[in-house]
Amino acid sequence: MTPATPASERRYQSGFGNEYASEAVPGALPQGRNNPQRGPFDLYTELISGTAFTAPRHENRRTWLYRRQPSVVSGRYQPYAQAHWTTGADREISLPPEPLRWHPQPLDGAADNDFVDGMRTIAANGDAESQVGIGSLMYLAGRSMERRAFVNADGEMLVVPQQGRLVITTELGVLDVKPGEIAVLPRGMAFKVALPDGLSRGYVCENYGAHFRLPELGPIGSNGLANARDFQAPVAAFESEEGAYEIVKKFGGRFWQAPMKQSPFNVVAWHGNLSPVKYDTAHFMVIGSISFDHPDPSIFTVLTSPSDTPGTANCDFVIFPPRWMVMENTFRPPWFHRNLMSEFMGLVLGEYDAKPGGFKPGGASLHNCMVPHGPDEEAFDKATHADLKPHKLDNTLAFMFESRYRFIPTDFALKSPALDTDYADCWAGLKDQFKA
Repeated sequence: MTPATPASERRYQSGFGNEYASEAVPGALPQGRNNPQRGPFDLYTELISGTAFTAPRHENRRTWLYRRQPSVVSGRYQPYAQAHWTTGADREISLPPEPLRWHPQPLDGAADNDFVDGMRTIAANGDAESQVGIGSLMYLAGRSMERRAFVNADGEMLVVPQQGRLVITTELGVLDVKPGEIAVLPRGMAFKVALPDGLSRGYVCENYGAHFRLPELGPIGSNGLANARDFQAPVAAFESEEGAYEIVKKFGGRFWQAPMKQSPFNVVAWHGNLSPVKYDTAHFMVIGSISFDHPDPSIFTVLTSPSDTPGTANCDFVIFPPRWMVMENTFRPPWFHRNLMSEFMGLVLGEYDAKPGGFKPGGASLHNCMVPHGPDEEAFDKATHADLKPHKLDNTLAFMFESRYRFIPTDFALKSPALDTDYADCWAGLKDQFKA
């Protein structure tokens, strides 16, 4: 395994939810059967199932691994302290029905934190044990994970870097992920994160519910939004350097650590459709109005985690990338709005057109179910008096984790110095302009 390989030279497999196959050593992948009596090169066979065995074929996710030692070879687990990465909603927190916003979380003191220790839950809903809901988190880190790995048994993780590149080593290979790209890491799969740019910050959706998948396109047709071919899965790679590892596992909302005498990244070959992937949001095919008004923001959905109610998601991952605005006689920013769905928003770069001054990269906002929100006074005034020529929103990338379940901020988030206690003032200047 060569995590130091430049990103431009890293090889990937194309597609989302594919039946991938990859081997780091020719002949290491068995042919014609999954579990031979004796594996090639005396490798051990191990299956990781991301869904129940009896899940419908089109939803079933599993991958066969051929590794130098099975993952069961480890020491005993002991409790591990990570107080700021909480799981699910804290029902004891009383939350008024008001909009919330956070300035960019400072990186002061983050130099000694790696990706795991630097994780902070900002808001969450649902319950990992019931496999419902999500957590919205931020990582503030400055140290690479060296001989250390992490396994999240509570949910899959959607990672959105905002500052600093990530080199994510997984059991199936290596992903280079820069700001503007995202990564999806399956539940239960070991990984570690290196920080080639030093101090790093970003957002994470910890999805306790159904796997993220591409949304249905309906009348859009067979192409558009995020195309499957633009997702990239790793190729098989394994660490040959011997030596001890520490493995940290999140399990039932608690953290545990155990010693290992060998690297968990020892998979020489694999095949299946449960795989980490990365995606460059620059490849998102934006759909929009070319006449008047603008469609609902659901047209910006990259991935969705469905719930038991069709069309009402456990989580939608939505982006607002560069795009042309050409609508005639139309208020072009997002309208004033109350939504059944709850919206956690972050900004990766640039400005968000509804909040040009107050919302900064690395910040976050939360508009829960039926909490009014919309463009601030500055954005409203500018949009209502703008010359409606074709205009490109450029050098911007905002996103939302949108969920049917109400988010409850953590004690950490509500007591953070980054909490913008004056957020509601951005609408105070919107006067009654009615003229009969």
